[in-house]
Amino acid sequence: MLLKGFEIEMYTGTPNGDIVGLSDKITASLDGYVREPDSRNVEYTTAPISNYEQLLCALLRPRLKLREYLKHLGNYTLIPGSTLSLGGSDRFFRSDPTNPYHDYIENTYGTKVVTASVHINIGISDPELLMRACRLIRVEAALFLALSASSPFLDSKATGYHSTRWRVFPHTPTYVPLFESHAHHIEWVEQQLVAGTMQNVRHLWTSVRPNGDRRPYDLNRLELRICDLVTDPIALLAITALLEARLLQLLENPQLDPLTQSSFSHKELIALTTANEIAAATSSLDAQLVHWQDGRSILARDWIDELYQQVWTIAKQQGFSCFLSPLQKILREGNEAQQWLQLHKVGFSVRNTIIQAISATQEREMELEDKLCSSLVA
Repeated sequence: MLLKGFEIEMYTGTPNGDIVGLSDKITASLDGYVREPDSRNVEYTTAPISNYEQLLCALLRPRLKLREYLKHLGNYTLIPGSTLSLGGSDRFFRSDPTNPYHDYIENTYGTKVVTASVHINIGISDPELLMRACRLIRVEAALFLALSASSPFLDSKATGYHSTRWRVFPHTPTYVPLFESHAHHIEWVEQQLVAGTMQNVRHLWTSVRPNGDRRPYDLNRLELRICDLVTDPIALLAITALLEARLLQLLENPQLDPLTQSSFSHKELIALTTANEIAAATSSLDAQLVHWQDGRSILARDWIDELYQQVWTIAKQQGFSCFLSPLQKILREGNEAQQWLQLHKVGFSVRNTIIQAISATQEREMELEDKLCSSLVA
């Protein structure tokens, strides 16, 4: 099994759904939390772990600690979703007014970057293997967005997208190739830094990227950045299990490479991948996608189910199939965005939908803590 870790961004605010910027207070008082340029969301990171039971508690523990601190600050809570669902996209709330990179972010992108998400990191230390993994997951990233979509609202309106976050988020630089080798990645990043299309090595905002301690030279993990915030830890672990099992399948079968196994050219693959991401941001599991191997049209949910059937045995052999199986529930009942839109359709206001989600998220965390993590959290 591979090492796995998460970067989780979450909004803070009131039980009534209004988002309030508290990250300067949180990062000053609690270890393990970092600021984003806007103070309304805060990020925590889990250490790399291979075991899923331990990973579940690593996801829950910082959140429970953060909830306690928010209570101490006042009547504040954590707010699900990946966009400013109820309002506030008209202005930026700086968390660190003295940071020049934050100046650049605010002036260039405005509140398009004030989103919450989850980045899933999977350890792969061989740089050439990592590049192949990034190529495969890049052309399939739309499937992970389809499973995780949780941002159908912005400024108290349904936007017409299931992932408004991925639709508005600035993908930077505008054209990112499928890296053919580690050397190609290094050369390309160096060119972007000289040209100014990247401000620094972190300024590569694409659905998936290689990551490590000294980018682009020392790399040790794949970072999947496309997912909206998944508040239910069991659902997030199911999505992660699909990603890990697909990567283990790639390790067993080096032929699983879009550069050699696709009927499309390199540039056509990028165009197809971009179109698939737009379709998944719009309709998530019901999106009509184009398969990278042979160009056939396929529904996102059917493609995910195909992959699920392919990798189930690998997950079973490695002992984590029980964490993969909740994926079927997401396919059956819909992701968070689809469930929220269903409520909205039957008359719930955007605010009442978010209020209900706030309460459901907290209940779910308490249930999991009681059942699975109480001894570890104590």
